[in-house]
Amino acid sequence: MMKLRVDHVTVCGPNLEQMRHEFALVGLRTSYGGRHANGVTHMDLLAFPDGSYIELIAPLGSLSNATGMMSGWAKRMEENAGAGAWAACVQRIHEETARLRAADIEARGPESGSRLRPDGKKLEWETALLGPGAAGSVLPFLIEDKTPREWRVPPLSEMSGIEGVAGVVIAVRDLAATTALFRRAFRCGDPLVEEDSEFAATLARFPNTPVILAVPRDANAWVGKRIGRFGECPAAFLLKVSHLAPAAEGLAFDRHSRWFGKDIAWLDVERLRGTRIGLMD
Repeated sequence: MMKLRVDHVTVCGPNLEQMRHEFALVGLRTSYGGRHANGVTHMDLLAFPDGSYIELIAPLGSLSNATGMMSGWAKRMEENAGAGAWAACVQRIHEETARLRAADIEARGPESGSRLRPDGKKLEWETALLGPGAAGSVLPFLIEDKTPREWRVPPLSEMSGIEGVAGVVIAVRDLAATTALFRRAFRCGDPLVEEDSEFAATLARFPNTPVILAVPRDANAWVGKRIGRFGECPAAFLLKVSHLAPAAEGLAFDRHSRWFGKDIAWLDVERLRGTRIGLMD
Protein backbone atom coordinates (compact mmCIF):
# COMPACT_ATOMS: atom_id res chain seq x y z
CA MET A 1 0.00 0.00 0.00
CA MET A 2 1.60 3.23 -1.14
CA LYS A 3 1.75 6.28 1.09
CA LEU A 4 -0.13 9.12 -0.55
CA ARG A 5 2.62 11.69 -1.18
CA VAL A 6 2.64 14.58 -3.65
CA ASP A 7 5.12 14.23 -6.50
CA HIS A 8 4.09 17.53 -8.10
CA VAL A 9 1.14 19.81 -8.69
CA THR A 10 0.23 21.31 -12.05
CA VAL A 11 -0.82 24.88 -12.80
CA CYS A 12 -2.48 25.24 -16.22
CA GLY A 13 -2.43 28.34 -18.39
CA PRO A 14 -2.36 29.49 -22.02
CA ASN A 15 1.09 31.13 -22.12
CA LEU A 16 4.14 29.87 -20.26
CA GLU A 17 6.13 33.10 -20.42
CA GLN A 18 3.21 35.03 -18.95
CA MET A 19 2.72 32.45 -16.20
CA ARG A 20 6.43 32.63 -15.34
CA HIS A 21 6.13 36.42 -15.08
CA GLU A 22 3.02 36.19 -12.86
CA PHE A 23 4.72 33.79 -10.46
CA ALA A 24 7.76 36.05 -10.31
CA LEU A 25 5.48 38.96 -9.38
CA VAL A 26 4.52 37.19 -6.13
CA GLY A 27 8.10 36.06 -5.46
CA LEU A 28 8.07 32.50 -6.85
CA ARG A 29 10.74 32.12 -9.54
CA THR A 30 10.39 29.10 -11.79
CA SER A 31 12.86 27.66 -14.29
CA TYR A 32 12.26 26.29 -17.77
CA GLY A 33 11.90 22.52 -17.83
CA GLY A 34 11.57 21.89 -21.56
CA ARG A 35 9.15 20.34 -24.04
CA HIS A 36 7.07 17.24 -23.52
CA ALA A 37 7.36 14.38 -25.99
CA ASN A 38 3.77 14.98 -27.10
CA GLY A 39 5.01 18.04 -29.01
CA VAL A 40 2.12 20.22 -27.85
CA THR A 41 3.13 21.41 -24.35
CA HIS A 42 6.10 22.70 -22.40
CA MET A 43 6.68 23.56 -18.77
CA ASP A 44 8.42 25.50 -16.01
CA LEU A 45 8.98 24.17 -12.52
CA LEU A 46 9.79 25.22 -8.97
CA ALA A 47 11.32 22.47 -6.81
CA PHE A 48 11.28 22.20 -3.00
CA PRO A 49 13.45 20.44 -0.39
CA ASP A 50 11.01 17.55 0.14
CA GLY A 51 11.33 16.61 -3.55
CA SER A 52 7.91 17.90 -4.61
CA TYR A 53 7.50 20.70 -7.12
CA ILE A 54 5.09 23.07 -8.85
CA GLU A 55 4.76 22.60 -12.61
CA LEU A 56 3.54 25.40 -14.86
CA ILE A 57 2.24 23.89 -18.09
CA ALA A 58 1.12 25.65 -21.28
CA PRO A 59 0.63 24.81 -24.95
CA LEU A 60 3.30 25.38 -27.58
CA GLY A 61 0.58 26.07 -30.14
CA SER A 62 -2.80 24.65 -31.00
CA LEU A 63 -4.14 21.92 -28.69
CA SER A 64 -6.45 20.49 -31.37
CA ASN A 65 -4.15 17.47 -31.79
CA ALA A 66 -3.57 16.90 -28.08
CA THR A 67 -4.03 13.31 -26.92
CA GLY A 68 -3.89 11.45 -23.61
CA MET A 69 -3.73 13.51 -20.45
CA MET A 70 -3.04 16.70 -22.41
CA SER A 71 -6.40 16.46 -24.15
CA GLY A 72 -8.02 16.33 -20.72
CA TRP A 73 -6.12 19.43 -19.66
CA ALA A 74 -6.70 21.40 -22.89
CA LYS A 75 -9.64 23.45 -21.58
CA ARG A 76 -7.79 24.14 -18.33
CA MET A 77 -4.79 25.46 -20.23
CA GLU A 78 -6.75 27.45 -22.81
CA GLU A 79 -9.02 29.06 -20.19
CA ASN A 80 -6.34 29.66 -17.55
CA ALA A 81 -7.68 27.34 -14.86
CA GLY A 82 -4.63 27.78 -12.62
CA ALA A 83 -4.59 24.79 -10.27
CA GLY A 84 -5.46 21.88 -12.52
CA ALA A 85 -3.99 18.53 -11.52
CA TRP A 86 -1.78 16.64 -9.08
CA ALA A 87 0.48 13.61 -9.16
CA ALA A 88 1.57 11.09 -6.52
CA CYS A 89 4.94 9.35 -6.72
CA VAL A 90 5.11 5.56 -6.67
CA GLN A 91 7.94 3.03 -6.88
CA ARG A 92 6.13 0.05 -8.45
CA ILE A 93 3.50 1.57 -10.66
CA HIS A 94 2.34 -1.66 -12.32
CA GLU A 95 1.76 -3.33 -8.94
CA GLU A 96 -0.01 -0.28 -7.55
CA THR A 97 -2.22 0.01 -10.62
CA ALA A 98 -3.20 -3.66 -10.27
CA ARG A 99 -4.03 -3.13 -6.58
CA LEU A 100 -6.26 -0.16 -7.40
CA ARG A 101 -8.11 -2.07 -10.11
CA ALA A 102 -8.72 -4.86 -7.60
CA ALA A 103 -10.23 -2.21 -5.30
CA ASP A 104 -12.63 -1.25 -8.13
CA ILE A 105 -10.78 1.99 -8.97
CA GLU A 106 -10.66 2.90 -12.65
CA ALA A 107 -7.02 2.95 -13.79
CA ARG A 108 -5.69 3.77 -17.25
CA GLY A 109 -2.13 2.79 -18.10
CA PRO A 110 0.65 2.72 -17.10
CA GLU A 111 1.92 4.54 -20.18
CA SER A 112 5.34 5.91 -21.03
CA GLY A 113 6.07 9.63 -21.09
CA SER A 114 9.10 11.85 -21.52
CA ARG A 115 10.39 15.40 -21.65
CA LEU A 116 13.44 16.92 -23.31
CA ARG A 117 15.31 19.31 -21.04
CA PRO A 118 16.87 22.49 -22.45
CA ASP A 119 20.31 20.85 -22.08
CA GLY A 120 19.22 18.00 -24.37
CA LYS A 121 18.82 15.35 -21.65
CA LYS A 122 15.74 13.16 -22.14
CA LEU A 123 13.73 12.30 -19.03
CA GLU A 124 11.47 9.24 -19.04
CA TRP A 125 8.70 8.02 -16.76
CA GLU A 126 5.49 6.01 -16.61
CA THR A 127 2.11 7.37 -15.55
CA ALA A 128 -1.23 5.83 -14.64
CA LEU A 129 -4.46 7.82 -14.61
CA LEU A 130 -6.95 7.09 -11.83
CA GLY A 131 -10.69 7.64 -11.89
CA PRO A 132 -12.81 9.23 -14.61
CA GLY A 133 -12.07 12.55 -16.27
CA ALA A 134 -8.78 14.33 -16.83
CA ALA A 135 -5.57 13.10 -15.21
CA GLY A 136 -5.08 14.13 -11.60
CA SER A 137 -8.48 15.74 -11.25
CA VAL A 138 -9.76 14.12 -8.05
CA LEU A 139 -7.57 11.10 -7.48
CA PRO A 140 -3.93 11.82 -8.34
CA PHE A 141 -2.28 10.38 -11.40
CA LEU A 142 0.63 8.12 -10.50
CA ILE A 143 4.16 8.63 -11.77
CA GLU A 144 7.28 6.47 -11.59
CA ASP A 145 10.64 7.62 -12.94
CA LYS A 146 12.46 5.43 -15.45
CA THR A 147 15.48 7.73 -15.57
CA PRO A 148 17.08 9.10 -12.37
CA ARG A 149 14.64 11.31 -10.52
CA GLU A 150 17.24 14.05 -10.12
CA TRP A 151 17.12 14.46 -13.89
CA ARG A 152 13.43 15.39 -13.65
CA VAL A 153 13.64 17.42 -10.44
CA PRO A 154 16.36 20.08 -10.76
CA PRO A 155 18.57 21.47 -7.98
CA LEU A 156 16.49 23.13 -5.30
CA SER A 157 15.24 26.62 -6.00
CA GLU A 158 16.27 29.34 -3.57
CA MET A 159 12.98 29.52 -1.71
CA SER A 160 13.91 30.19 1.90
CA GLY A 161 11.48 28.58 4.31
CA ILE A 162 9.23 26.74 1.84
CA GLU A 163 9.62 23.01 2.42
CA GLY A 164 7.30 21.50 -0.19
CA VAL A 165 3.74 20.93 -1.34
CA ALA A 166 1.67 20.20 1.75
CA GLY A 167 -1.90 20.31 0.51
CA VAL A 168 -4.08 19.85 -2.56
CA VAL A 169 -7.50 21.50 -2.24
CA ILE A 170 -9.87 19.61 -4.56
CA ALA A 171 -13.25 21.05 -5.55
CA VAL A 172 -15.85 18.26 -5.57
CA ARG A 173 -19.62 18.02 -5.66
CA ASP A 174 -20.34 15.19 -3.20
CA LEU A 175 -18.45 14.84 0.06
CA ALA A 176 -19.75 11.38 0.95
CA ALA A 177 -19.05 9.87 -2.47
CA THR A 178 -15.55 11.37 -2.71
CA THR A 179 -14.71 10.29 0.84
CA ALA A 180 -15.72 6.75 -0.06
CA LEU A 181 -13.54 6.94 -3.20
CA PHE A 182 -10.42 7.93 -1.22
CA ARG A 183 -11.11 5.29 1.40
CA ARG A 184 -11.34 2.63 -1.28
CA ALA A 185 -8.26 3.81 -3.14
CA PHE A 186 -5.92 4.72 -0.28
CA ARG A 187 -7.64 3.53 2.94
CA CYS A 188 -8.00 7.09 4.19
CA GLY A 189 -9.55 7.54 7.60
CA ASP A 190 -12.48 9.75 8.52
CA PRO A 191 -11.93 13.33 7.38
CA LEU A 192 -11.94 16.35 9.66
CA VAL A 193 -14.69 18.72 8.54
CA GLU A 194 -15.14 22.47 8.93
CA GLU A 195 -16.71 25.40 7.10
CA ASP A 196 -14.95 28.24 5.29
CA SER A 197 -16.94 31.40 4.59
CA GLU A 198 -14.53 32.89 2.04
CA PHE A 199 -14.60 29.77 -0.15
CA ALA A 200 -18.31 29.32 0.71
CA ALA A 201 -17.45 25.65 1.03
CA THR A 202 -17.38 22.73 3.40
CA LEU A 203 -13.77 21.60 3.82
CA ALA A 204 -12.81 18.00 4.60
CA ARG A 205 -9.20 17.07 5.38
CA PHE A 206 -7.95 13.50 5.48
CA PRO A 207 -5.37 13.25 8.31
CA ASN A 208 -1.82 12.26 7.31
CA THR A 209 -2.52 12.99 3.64
CA PRO A 210 -2.24 16.13 1.49
CA VAL A 211 -5.92 15.94 0.52
CA ILE A 212 -8.46 18.63 1.41
CA LEU A 213 -11.86 18.43 -0.27
CA ALA A 214 -13.87 21.61 -0.89
CA VAL A 215 -17.61 21.12 -1.42
CA PRO A 216 -19.49 24.30 -2.45
CA ARG A 217 -22.34 25.45 -0.24
CA ASP A 218 -23.48 27.86 -2.94
CA ALA A 219 -23.34 26.96 -6.64
CA ASN A 220 -22.96 30.67 -7.47
CA ALA A 221 -19.92 31.15 -5.22
CA TRP A 222 -16.36 30.68 -6.44
CA VAL A 223 -15.92 26.93 -5.81
CA GLY A 224 -19.31 26.12 -7.29
CA LYS A 225 -18.67 28.20 -10.41
CA ARG A 226 -15.25 26.61 -10.80
CA ILE A 227 -16.74 23.10 -10.79
CA GLY A 228 -19.30 24.23 -13.35
CA ARG A 229 -16.53 25.50 -15.62
CA PHE A 230 -13.69 22.99 -15.17
CA GLY A 231 -15.30 20.03 -13.46
CA GLU A 232 -14.08 18.44 -10.25
CA CYS A 233 -10.35 19.16 -9.94
CA PRO A 234 -7.81 20.94 -7.73
CA ALA A 235 -8.82 24.49 -6.84
CA ALA A 236 -5.81 25.54 -4.75
CA PHE A 237 -2.41 24.32 -3.56
CA LEU A 238 -0.82 24.77 -0.13
CA LEU A 239 2.93 25.00 0.44
CA LYS A 240 4.43 23.86 3.74
CA VAL A 241 6.54 26.20 5.87
CA SER A 242 7.84 25.78 9.43
CA HIS A 243 7.48 29.45 10.30
CA LEU A 244 5.03 31.54 8.32
CA ALA A 245 6.38 35.04 8.95
CA PRO A 246 10.02 34.47 7.85
CA ALA A 247 8.92 32.42 4.83
CA ALA A 248 6.56 35.19 3.77
CA GLU A 249 9.33 37.77 3.42
CA GLY A 250 9.70 38.82 -0.19
CA LEU A 251 6.40 37.24 -1.23
CA ALA A 252 3.18 39.10 -2.09
CA PHE A 253 0.03 38.16 -0.15
CA ASP A 254 -3.52 39.45 -0.17
CA ARG A 255 -5.33 37.62 2.65
CA HIS A 256 -5.07 35.07 5.46
CA SER A 257 -7.13 32.07 6.57
CA ARG A 258 -7.06 29.51 9.35
CA TRP A 259 -7.91 25.93 8.37
CA PHE A 260 -7.85 22.94 10.71
CA GLY A 261 -5.79 24.84 13.27
CA LYS A 262 -3.21 25.95 10.69
CA ASP A 263 -2.54 29.53 9.57
CA ILE A 264 -2.54 30.10 5.81
CA ALA A 265 -1.24 33.16 3.95
CA TRP A 266 -2.58 33.33 0.40
CA LEU A 267 -0.42 34.70 -2.38
CA ASP A 268 -1.88 37.66 -4.26
CA VAL A 269 -4.55 36.09 -6.45
CA GLU A 270 -4.80 39.10 -8.78
CA ARG A 271 -1.10 39.00 -9.62
CA LEU A 272 -1.48 35.25 -10.24
CA ARG A 273 -4.57 35.86 -12.43
CA GLY A 274 -6.78 33.65 -10.31
CA THR A 275 -4.37 30.88 -9.31
CA ARG A 276 -4.75 30.18 -5.59
CA ILE A 277 -1.58 29.20 -3.71
CA GLY A 278 -1.15 29.49 0.03
CA LEU A 279 1.64 29.06 2.56
CA MET A 280 0.64 26.92 5.55
CA ASP A 281 2.57 26.56 8.80
